[in-house]
Amino acid sequence: MTLRISDVDVDLGGRPVLRGVNLEVDPGELVALIGPNGAGKTTLLRTIMGLLTPRSGGVRIDDAAVRRGSIGYVPQRHEFAWDFPISVEDTVMTGRVRRIGWLRRAGVADYAAVAEALDRVHMSQLAKRPVGELSGGQRQRVLVARALALDPSVLLLDEPFTGLDMPTQELLTDLFRQLASEGHGLLMTTHDLVAAVHTCDRIALINRTITAAGPPAELNDPELWMSTFGIRATSPLLKSLGLGPTAPETLEEVV
Repeated sequence: MTLRISDVDVDLGGRPVLRGVNLEVDPGELVALIGPNGAGKTTLLRTIMGLLTPRSGGVRIDDAAVRRGSIGYVPQRHEFAWDFPISVEDTVMTGRVRRIGWLRRAGVADYAAVAEALDRVHMSQLAKRPVGELSGGQRQRVLVARALALDPSVLLLDEPFTGLDMPTQELLTDLFRQLASEGHGLLMTTHDLVAAVHTCDRIALINRTITAAGPPAELNDPELWMSTFGIRATSPLLKSLGLGPTAPETLEEVV
C-alpha cells in the first residue's frame, strides 16, 4: 500500500510549520526524511498518524483514508516512560491496543503477534524482563517490536539510531531492509546522512516543505543540500557526503 501525502499544510500555535508537503512512500521502499532541526520532520510523522490535523491537504494510503492499525510508529526513546513497572512482553502488547480495543483482553493471535515481533528484533529471551532494566539498544528494539506487533502496512521511524552502538544500528538496518523486501513501506527520520545514503532507497529533503526527493545517486547537487540546511559550500556536512570541491560524481561513490 502506498502512503500518499498531498499538499499538506500544518500550523502549530498559529505558526506555520509545514507548507505544501507532497511525498509518496511505496511498498518495498525505505525512505529517509532528512532536514535540519525544526524542519518539521516529527510534525510530519505525527500528521501522518492523525495526531495533528493539517490546515489543508491530506494523508491517504492508496486512495483511501488512513485506517486504524495500518501505520506503525517508532518514537524517539525519550518519549517512552521507561520507569513504568511493565515487562518487555507487555510493552510490546500495548502496540496491539488499536486492534484489541480498550478494556478488552488480548487473545491468542495477539500473543502470537507479540512473540513474532520480539523474535524479529532478537528480544525473545528478555520478554519477561522489566523494561526499566534494559540498555538503550534493547529499549529501541522493544519500541520497534511494539510497532511491528500491529503488523502495519507502513512503518514510521523517528530517529531510530540515535545513541545506539554500531551492532544495534546494523541489526535494525538489516531488519528495516528485510521489512522493505517483504513489501512494507518505511519512512525514517535520521541525522545520520551518510548511513541514509548507503541504506535507503530514496531520500526526501525537508525544510518546512519537501525541497527534493529521489534516489541518493540523484541528489548530488550541493545546492539542494545547501538550500535545505542553510549551509555554505564549505560546510563539513557537504564534505561528509562527498559533495565538496573534489566530490565524486554521485553520492553512491561515497559508500
